[in-house]
Amino acid sequence: MAQDIIPIELGLPQGDLVTLWAPRWREDGEEWEAFLGDEDDLYAFPDAAHLAAYVRTAEQHDLIDHPAWDAVPALNVPELIPDDDHSYDLVGVPEMVAEEPDSWTISELAEIVNIVRSLADVCELDEVHEVLDGCEGFSLLDQGQLPFSGREGTRLWNELSGVVSEKWDTVLDTIDQLITVPAVDAATLEETTEELAAFHEESAEAEAGVDSRDDDLDAEDTEESESGTYTGDTGEAEDSEDEPVGFWGEVGIDPIKIVTSAGEYYTLRCYLDDDPIFLGADGRIEVFGSERALARKLADAKEMAETDLAEVSTWDDVLVKATAGELEVEVDPDNTYVLTGLDEDIGEGVDAIDPTQLELAVELLTDAADWADDDSVAAALASSESLGWLVSFVLRPDPTRLAPSPPFDAEQKAWRELVESFEDRLHVN
Repeated sequence: MAQDIIPIELGLPQGDLVTLWAPRWREDGEEWEAFLGDEDDLYAFPDAAHLAAYVRTAEQHDLIDHPAWDAVPALNVPELIPDDDHSYDLVGVPEMVAEEPDSWTISELAEIVNIVRSLADVCELDEVHEVLDGCEGFSLLDQGQLPFSGREGTRLWNELSGVVSEKWDTVLDTIDQLITVPAVDAATLEETTEELAAFHEESAEAEAGVDSRDDDLDAEDTEESESGTYTGDTGEAEDSEDEPVGFWGEVGIDPIKIVTSAGEYYTLRCYLDDDPIFLGADGRIEVFGSERALARKLADAKEMAETDLAEVSTWDDVLVKATAGELEVEVDPDNTYVLTGLDEDIGEGVDAIDPTQLELAVELLTDAADWADDDSVAAALASSESLGWLVSFVLRPDPTRLAPSPPFDAEQKAWRELVESFEDRLHVN
């Protein structure tokens, strides 16, 4: 990223939006701070593709005179994707302060309050300053857990929680009203959308490739161990030992990542007697914009009691670890599902389709439909249907079979309907 201009994500009532923030810098003896916007408007976008399309073509905004701005229009789309350290879930603050003030909660809350203060300073939001200055606890968050320990610390935390309960909506509404989503050049947006989709696909393929190589190496090591291969100069055969499976492997539940045209989401899935079960209920899958957001939600044991995963015997182990603030959500590459771009590839024909990406996507759509007792995916992918014939040809190539022939409009339309139906199942938190 250009020096001192940072892409950030703001979780607001209208959704998760990305924009640019220039932290404090000195110029001509004066101190400045700014966000991407113009006069009273704060510019924000649904994803990095829209942000990139804007910065490549915009001629007037508040960051145009920043000393590092000239480098920003040349950035590629992935460089404009906010990282986890610069994703601020303002909407989730009431849930955070309802929990015990552990170090993880206080640290994240401090980051959110700091960015809110910056917005209030830059945009002259007196209502926001009144809320933050009206409670001592907000100013102590940067000191960590110590100020909120003991009887006095409990009083401070309870006071802060009360202010959030009563007045945080004022903060959200004030900032939400600042947001403007400016129009972007359609041709440039098409280019940046393709760049973003390509990045997601390449990332998923790279992760899958690393995992595949690791599997090959593990298999070779196992074969060598079983055949009595000697290693080093000890003169003794090395015993084969299983690699640690980690917490998620032990509980038999997998964090998964889903990449759609609307964004990246994280959730959980497991198999019970070969039947898929997702984090959710009644056919609705609970998804989150980041691993941290998912881990934080899992700490709410009462709300999580409603998910179908509660019937899994190891579910309590997950909740206990989450409540203690010790849960780390890490997605295995094999559990990354990229849905973007497949419809366009299907429209071009079998040679344009990545079999690995398609196989994973079919697995996800099928699992979700099976879990929801919905037979529409199985029906659409039946070999008697044009889409099913194309999918089976790509995933199970056979030189004796007649290849599907263009045009592929019907197959593309059927696939899009399946993906749209799946996306309708997602409840974004």
